[in-house]
Amino acid sequence: MRLNRFLAAAGLGSRRHCDELIAAGRVTINGKICTNFSAQPAARDHVKLDDKLVRTAPTLTIMLHKPSGFVSTRKDLHARNTVFDLLPKKISRLFNVGRLDAQTEGLLLLTNDGELAQRLTHPRFKIDKEYEIALDRPWDPSLAPKLLRGIVLDGQRAKIARLLSLSPTRLRVILHQGINRQIRRMFHAVGYRVKRLLRIRIGNLRLGDLPCGHWRALTRHELRSLEGRAPASPRSASQELRAPTAK
Repeated sequence: MRLNRFLAAAGLGSRRHCDELIAAGRVTINGKICTNFSAQPAARDHVKLDDKLVRTAPTLTIMLHKPSGFVSTRKDLHARNTVFDLLPKKISRLFNVGRLDAQTEGLLLLTNDGELAQRLTHPRFKIDKEYEIALDRPWDPSLAPKLLRGIVLDGQRAKIARLLSLSPTRLRVILHQGINRQIRRMFHAVGYRVKRLLRIRIGNLRLGDLPCGHWRALTRHELRSLEGRAPASPRSASQELRAPTAK
């Protein structure tokens, strides 16, 4: 097992983050700093991060119905409630897969599986993240093409992949990106304030009836689905607007 994968399996973050730890010279194998990304620790090797022994743990992925008012981080400098405050102390070394801002509710995944986290967050995999939003006033459908074509945020083009109107003030949107506060900022750019934002789906995994503030471990079938090894659920295509396909 390559070193970055070994570190990710120990719950230290995504493989990309583990690469950064290795490059910074913070990882040692048997007392020697290792910056070789291709190194493969043997079963009896002692791998340490900042002089702390790293042990791999059984993989665990849970889904959490994040409430509003909780931040998606383990520690917060402003002493706000974090999503890890909602979990039992015995569940350790998990990290969140992507983030939901403090006011956003809904489906959040936490895992110690770095490969799964990489698949779900890297833009090249185009994993659906589906949200329901409530706006401060009735939606003007003529603005949809602008959101589908994209708006520049933080130097990159932010797009909504698909958009569906549920009522005059309620929409369902699907993203493939993960730009900071993307939905709120995009709708603000066209003159709307998002009053409520709820994530209801990642890939084929749906929030369902999981109560707000509660969590559960994913089933084997759900994990296979997220990894792309299970059949996709059928989707309704009625009244759904899609981003134009690049030619």
